[in-house]
Amino acid sequence: MNTAILLLDCPDRKGIVASVANFLYGHNANIIHADQHRDDGLGLFFMRVEWALDDFALSLGEFAAAFAPLAREFGMRWRVEDSSRPLRVALFVSRYLHCLTDLLHRHQTGELPCVLALIVSNHPDAEPLARFYEVPFHHIAVDPARKEAAETAQLDLLAAHEVDLVVLARYMQVLSPRFVAAYPQSIINVHHSFLPAFSGARPYHAAYARGVKLIGATSHYVTEVLDDGPIIEQDVTRISHRDRLEDLIQKGRDLERMVLSRAVRWHLEHRILCYANKTVVFD
Repeated sequence: MNTAILLLDCPDRKGIVASVANFLYGHNANIIHADQHRDDGLGLFFMRVEWALDDFALSLGEFAAAFAPLAREFGMRWRVEDSSRPLRVALFVSRYLHCLTDLLHRHQTGELPCVLALIVSNHPDAEPLARFYEVPFHHIAVDPARKEAAETAQLDLLAAHEVDLVVLARYMQVLSPRFVAAYPQSIINVHHSFLPAFSGARPYHAAYARGVKLIGATSHYVTEVLDDGPIIEQDVTRISHRDRLEDLIQKGRDLERMVLSRAVRWHLEHRILCYANKTVVFD
């Protein structure tokens, strides 16, 4: 089923749901899913509504002009997405391949509705895996003294492949503000701790040294501030004094796979809205 998805946020007031529903009904839309949320502290309203395009009276090209008066009335930030257009995704990875392998397998089995445009790595380790899954692979070494040139080559590749979403599947390089600005709210990272605890490098080592009883993993959008972007998904598992550092790393990698794949899937399905350095993830 071809569908359209409207995501919006605005100051909360009476009549938003009714007005949006009436607008869609007035153009012969068959709404198949709707979800909403209110932030009581900030007085903001969030909504995601999906409808079938079969009998819809507007083309998506005409939608913006028709919806604009209603959006102005309620002070909405909004966007509309076409579910029939899969996003084009680039996967970035370094030497740890567990998240990359998981995403490639999930894509092959149909769990991730996207086009895998390319894999980019600062090491050659992932090239055999890319060949197996028939995804173009590009090795771009990152010399600390020439990092800007490496990022320029990466950004040129992303532009040439018309990439919509960048996924850092354990890519162990800090992206520059220039790179982040090129893909706002369109770079997803997985961090191997339950943020905001143990941000930065070697979080498993820090957790082990601290003697924690829970470890976690976090998927989040990338911003200019390291490990501080809007959190999309987190998960945890219990550990004990019997667990060695190697056990923490093994258990943590299972969490990393899960939270990253969920975040990527929700982004591909247009289920996430960002605000105030947080996210709303719609059902």
